[in-house]
Amino acid sequence: MKIYFAGSIRGGRDDRELYMQIINEIGTHAEVLTEHIGSESLSASGEANLTDADIYSRDMAWLAEADAVIAEVTQPSLGVGYELGWAEHKKPVLCLYRTVQGKRLSAMLAGNDALITKEYTTLQEAVGHVQDFIISLRI
Repeated sequence: MKIYFAGSIRGGRDDRELYMQIINEIGTHAEVLTEHIGSESLSASGEANLTDADIYSRDMAWLAEADAVIAEVTQPSLGVGYELGWAEHKKPVLCLYRTVQGKRLSAMLAGNDALITKEYTTLQEAVGHVQDFIISLRI
């Protein structure tokens, strides 16, 4: 099984370490096509060795290849929103949202029945949601 993991890059890298922990968990169950999202070397500037067109083409090919999408959506990102919009009627999608005081998840995600949206407060809760989602894909 192949999973496309989505998380903020140019929208902010504050959650990079969390992304890596989620990616590592996904990797125990499936192939993660986008492991680089959690990389320390990936800054908010993006991938310096690729053009925007190269990144778009590669990522769209990975989205098409993936069996499902898991996105961490706490940090708003135009790119992640685009990926979710493309995937919502083509692939199973899990959106993980960390509860943050004074902030709410976009209604475009929270109100979309085509997406599975799960809130969490701890990494362990997020891991449980990932495990449940992957198990549901195998049924």
